[in-house]
Amino acid sequence: MKALVLAGGTGTRLRPITHTSAKQLLPVANKPVLFYGLEAIADAGITDVGLVVGDTAAAIEAAVGDGSAFGFRATYIRQQAPLGLAHAVLVARDFLGDDDFVMYLGDNFIVGGIRQLTEAFRTSRPDAQIMLTQVADPREFGVAELDQAGRVIGLEEKPQQPKSDLALVGVYMFTPAIHEAVHELKPSWRGELEITEAIGWLIDHGKTVRSTTITGYWKDTGNVADMLEVNRLVLETIESRQDGTTGAGCEIIGRVAIEAGAHVSGSRIVGPVIIGAGSTISGSYIGPFTAIGQDCVIEDSEIEYSILLRGASIRGVRRIQASLIGHEADVRRAPQVPQVHRLVLGDQSMVQISS
Repeated sequence: MKALVLAGGTGTRLRPITHTSAKQLLPVANKPVLFYGLEAIADAGITDVGLVVGDTAAAIEAAVGDGSAFGFRATYIRQQAPLGLAHAVLVARDFLGDDDFVMYLGDNFIVGGIRQLTEAFRTSRPDAQIMLTQVADPREFGVAELDQAGRVIGLEEKPQQPKSDLALVGVYMFTPAIHEAVHELKPSWRGELEITEAIGWLIDHGKTVRSTTITGYWKDTGNVADMLEVNRLVLETIESRQDGTTGAGCEIIGRVAIEAGAHVSGSRIVGPVIIGAGSTISGSYIGPFTAIGQDCVIEDSEIEYSILLRGASIRGVRRIQASLIGHEADVRRAPQVPQVHRLVLGDQSMVQISS
């Protein structure tokens, strides 16, 4: 069994961060979200992994390398444009050959991994196995319709009038039967080759499509709110460690991981928190569920429930909350000019001002 990991896409809901960074490499608890999926694939015993990449191919390849760090062989497959999940299967045809495979969306996060799911698939080998979960607003997802016996009888991509609240999770398992289905597809109204339509083709042609409704945690980390929520969940599991140094006047409460080369002085840190290697925290308050990347600087500031990427700095600001701050971004106190907001914003930025 092989794995096909989708690591292309433009990450429009995470702009402006994704103007310069691959969305799959944005960190959750200081580790790229893509790595959690790759570790789950390796844990399932899969040793041959194809990564479908796009404009951010160089960054993905630099991060993953040949796959040996994860315990598998990595093959990179270029997708010239993000033309749909089924299109990714189409361009990966030579890599996949006639093997069964799991398709994993690289920006998805699933607690508990996929080992049991892949073992069940290997045993029963339906033509397709899909994972479902209940969601509050199914209009944002691919949606499955089941009959009274729980069999999949229909699928629809982002329907305006959903027939159920069961959304497709970003993990699919296929036999080679899927290749005939994707070859028969025409672009949808979105201009993409939809994997939901390919699975629908299998159903219409008498193929076996099974579903598993998962009860564990799943998130598509496609927007800031979901990134912060997944970051919170992972930080709940970290263990305290102090590989860095702490100076006078520090108060460390709860589970706090201070990585090698980081230094904290005169600050109050309330976990769960992770502070990346080489970062400096002084005279500040770091609140729960905050992940501070490598080489960040926080001085005389307050921040909680946030993610800082490598090299970000915050100086003299109170208080920052529920924020995603990009690589080498500089946040500082404005000059003392009454009733004035002074902003320099990139394309498609979003700012909330409480005044």
